[in-house]
This record gives sequence, structure tokens and C-alpha cells, in this order.
Amino acid sequence: MSDGSFASWMLSQEARSLLTRLERIKSFAMSETMVPAATLSVEAQAAVERYLIKGRRELRTQIHQYISWVEGPEGRRATPAEAHRRFTFLRLRFNVVLSHFDIFSEALSQRSEAENGVWLAGMDVLSKDALALPGYYEVPPVICYLARGPGAAIRRARTRLPGGGENPAAIIRVPRERMIGSSLASSLFHEVGHQGAALLGLVASLRAALREVSHEGTGDAVAWGLWERWISEIVADFWSVARVGVTSTVGLMGVVSLPRAFVFRLNMEDPHPIPYIRVKLSSALGGLLYPHPQWARLSRLWEEFYPLEGLSEQHRQVLAALEASLPRFARLLVEHRPPSLRGRTLVEVMGTRMRQPARLGEHYREWRSRRSRIREAPPSLVFAVIGQARTDGAISPEEESKALAELLKYWALRSTLDASETCATLSKSQALASVLRVPALPRNSVT
Repeated sequence: MSDGSFASWMLSQEARSLLTRLERIKSFAMSETMVPAATLSVEAQAAVERYLIKGRRELRTQIHQYISWVEGPEGRRATPAEAHRRFTFLRLRFNVVLSHFDIFSEALSQRSEAENGVWLAGMDVLSKDALALPGYYEVPPVICYLARGPGAAIRRARTRLPGGGENPAAIIRVPRERMIGSSLASSLFHEVGHQGAALLGLVASLRAALREVSHEGTGDAVAWGLWERWISEIVADFWSVARVGVTSTVGLMGVVSLPRAFVFRLNMEDPHPIPYIRVKLSSALGGLLYPHPQWARLSRLWEEFYPLEGLSEQHRQVLAALEASLPRFARLLVEHRPPSLRGRTLVEVMGTRMRQPARLGEHYREWRSRRSRIREAPPSLVFAVIGQARTDGAISPEEESKALAELLKYWALRSTLDASETCATLSKSQALASVLRVPALPRNSVT
């Protein structure tokens, strides 16, 4: 066998081996063992399976084309180096398909865990409600999963996946240490805020507004430069405060309660604000959206946790400049009217008037006497109410955890049953339509 023929044969065998391994990648519907209530929403499952099937189909076609080429006359005449080069790119594409499968597999495998799987499905419902802005965009499918460590993260829908391809769903990673309390919403809604901001183009719009302020030359250039650098994370915090009020700020305090060196750390490359300033800003935004003494109380408590004594003079000057510009910056966020909202502010379209502290307290007292009403409320409102009650001392941590765990299960079950009912109704409608399309038999026909 010549060197060229041997190379063609070897590479053909390797390509066929790739094909056999590709065929072993099955649909999640055939491999996951979750209970029905823990499964993804119909929209998320369809979007993910459609994307992965498309990727496998395209790769399968490419492998077959390569085998035909390498076993044919053109492939036999090609140099071993050329045939191997083509195979190498094919194998890289194979690994991309596997990596995309693993991205979703990591999130879905937890759906088989007792209780956690159903809670995650409930968090999908909660996230979808937190993201909803009817009339401004279509909410993409959302998939939640748990991870170690205190930090949450999101792989946004409609962004590029590693190796290419558009992500079909928002994948949100939530820290296990947040399970389960109202502060869960702080991390979860922050990540939801990243997705909402991307759908509305808020970051670019706000950066333009911040540059205008910076060009005025009336404020500290360093401070406004930092606000612009941090704006993507700040918008996500703003979204969280607008959805769940004080729950967001209290939850944020829990996330960034770290040793002093980290709380005051200024890294010019980090998109996250200095943790000390981040909590102060969250309190300021809360005070603008939901006027109440609780925000000043939380801000003072944060200062008591982290006094400025011991910081260098330069460090204190930066913090002072940020705090001096903070009121105007917070007002800019609240009053900003991006083109995507057609002349309205984010505050106006998110219905913050319905989530004032006094109103949340009324909801809580009403739900205590009529427990069935809590299940009728939007999930994000429920977390706002229970978080406010926890801050007010009206509910204990034990009661809070038990209530929210049961509600996450309920939302997961209700979503599953609603989807099943919808599918059943559609099937009946399609069957009836099929019958109605059948031409009627002549009256003299033999039946």
C-alpha cells in the first residue's frame, strides 16, 4: 500500500470513528431521568434540542463528505498533509459540537437531583417573570442551574457560543449557597438584568449619556470614567432593585460581605464596581425608587461593617469622588429614556409603583390571612413581598425558606401542568381540524 493510500485509509477510519461517536450523542429527552415537574419549559427544551440537532446534522454531513473525498480519487491523490489538515478541522468541529452539548448537559443533569431539580424548574419560571416586559421584546427561554462559590453568572441568549453558533437560551448559574431564601432573587435577578439590558440596548445607551456628562467637565472625571466602565454590572443591579426592592440590596450585601481587602479593592480592569460602592449605590437606587428610611439604615450599617479608617489617602479620595457623584449618577439611571423604551424610563415600564414597601407589607398581611392569594401573584412580586417581610422582621429565616421552597415547587408543577394542558388542547384542535378538512361523503355512498 502506497503512503498516500495508507494515509487515506487511516484518515477514513478516523472519520468513521468520529461518526460512530457522534451517533452516541442522544437527545436529552432520551437520556435525562428528571421528574416531569423538573423538566425545562417547552420553549427551552425545543430551542436547545433544535440547536443541538442542527449542529449534529451539519457535522454528520461534513464527515460523510470528508469520507467520500478521502476515499475517492481526489483524496488519494492529495498529499497526506493536506488530507490530515482537512481531518484536523473536522475533528475541531466535532469537539465544538460536544462542547455545546456539554454546556446544556451540565445545567440539565441537576434536574435529576431530588428537590433541586424541581426548585430549578421553579427558578426558570421566576426568571422568566423577572425578565418579562410585554410589548418591548420577546422573552427568550431561560435555564437555571446551581454552581459552587458565591458568584452567579449568565450565558445570555442570542450571544455567540464557544466555537461559533448562537445560544438558543439564557443559561443562568446560581450559587448553591443562595438556596433557598429571598436573597436568591438578588443574584438571580441581577443575571436576568444582564439579559434584559442586552435586549433593550441599555448599556450602549447609558454609556452615551455618561459620556455627555463627562464632557461637561462639571464633575470628577475619574469618578464618571469609573461609572462608565462599570455600567454593565450596575444596570443589572438596577434591574434587580427595580424587581425586588430591598431584597436585592440585602442579598447584595450578603454576596459581597468579604474581607476588607476585597471590599475596598479597586481594579481598573474589573467591570464590577468596588463592592463598598456597589452596596452604597444599590441603597441609593432603592431610595429613589422606593422612598423609605430602610435604605439609609442599610447604608449606615454597611459603613459600620466597613469603616474607612486605615485606607490610603489616594484610596479615600477615589471613594469620596464616587460618593459625591453617586446621587447624580443614580438619578441619571432612574430618569434615562433609551430609544428601545420609546420615550419611557425603565422605572415606568417595570411597574415599580406596585412594589413600594408599604404596598409590599399590605400584600404580606393579606397573604398571611388568605394563603391561596400568594399563589396567584407574579413570582417576582412574591419574592419582593417575602424579602420585605424578612427585612421588617415579620418573618423568620426558617419560615422564609420553607415558604419559598414550597412556592418554587408549586410554580414548577403549575408550569408543567399548564404546558401539558396546552399541548393536549392543541392536539384536540389539530385532530378536529383534520376531521373538518376531510371531504364529506355523498349521500348515496355506502358506509
